[in-house]
Parts: sequence; structure tokens; C-alpha cells
Amino acid sequence: MAAGHEGRDTVGKAELFLGFLKIGMLGFGGIAPWARHVIIEERRWLTEKEFAAILGIGQVLPGPNTMNAAVIIGDRFQGVPGVLLCLLGQMLVPLVIVTALGAAYLHFADVPAVQAAVVGAAAGAAGLVAGTALKMARNIRPRPLSLLITAGGFVAVGLLGWPLVPVVAVLVPLGIGAATLERRA
Repeated sequence: MAAGHEGRDTVGKAELFLGFLKIGMLGFGGIAPWARHVIIEERRWLTEKEFAAILGIGQVLPGPNTMNAAVIIGDRFQGVPGVLLCLLGQMLVPLVIVTALGAAYLHFADVPAVQAAVVGAAAGAAGLVAGTALKMARNIRPRPLSLLITAGGFVAVGLLGWPLVPVVAVLVPLGIGAATLERRA
């Protein structure tokens, strides 16, 4: 389906729960790519731009951005019951898996192969985040000023190691201003 399709007006409670249950099952360790796939491509609940906006809001709020997105999406379609269903669906399977893995890790943490697997999983997760960001950027086609703000955030936090909260506090108003200027242009 084209990137400019319209999002849905309503999504049922069972559909929200099952959609986020699937996201939680598939996205263990790297949920944003799966959330995007299920919400935009498979279920067609939101457009690419709607999802990017919700994920962006979720990024600046405290907590995991996809959990924040689940709250926003659940509320949008079903109010408080939708929020609870989205959160339960997204957390159920990972909670069971993490509990089991935590119990196993207690017994095998000192094994070199397990330590290497943890390092490899971290590298894979970083790749998933980068890949999702690039796919979203390609579909949204940000303008030069937006790219400059993005690069500034990367340099400030990623390269210079500045604290995230002050950087976000500066970049959010700049991003809003840039989006306003770009819309007028």
C-alpha cells in the first residue's frame, strides 16, 4: 500500500489487543520495526506520518517510546480500555520471556558464549533502531532543516555525550519551528 494511505477511523478492542500482542511477540528486543510493520503496513491503522508523529511524541515522554505509542493509539481508538488492552498485549509475551531468560541467566551468566551472545544481541538491536529510522526517514522525506536538527541531536548526544533531556528541551522547540517554517514554504 502507498505511503500516503489514510489511517483507520476506528479499531476494535480485540483487534487492538491482538495487534499489540503480535507486536510484543515479534518485537522482542527490537519492537519499533515490528510496531511500524503491524500498525502501518499490515493493519493499516495509521499513516506513515501519523505513526512517526506518535512515535516522536513517545520518544520525548518518559518511558519506552513504543509503550507511549501504545497508550496514544489505544486512547485514540478505544479510550482507557484501549490503552489497557494495548499495554497488556504488548507486555504479556515479553514479560513471560524475560522472566524465563532472567532465571536462566542467573545460572549461565559466567559462560563466555552467553556473554558473547549478549554483546551480539546489543549490536543487533542497535542495527534495528538505525534501520527503522532510515526507513521512516525515507518514507517521510524530511527537509534539509529537519535533517540539520536531527544531525545536531545525533552529534550532541551520540558523539559529544551531552545529557539527553537538555538536548531534547532545545531540539523540540527548534523542530516545531522548523516544521512550521517548512509548511509555510
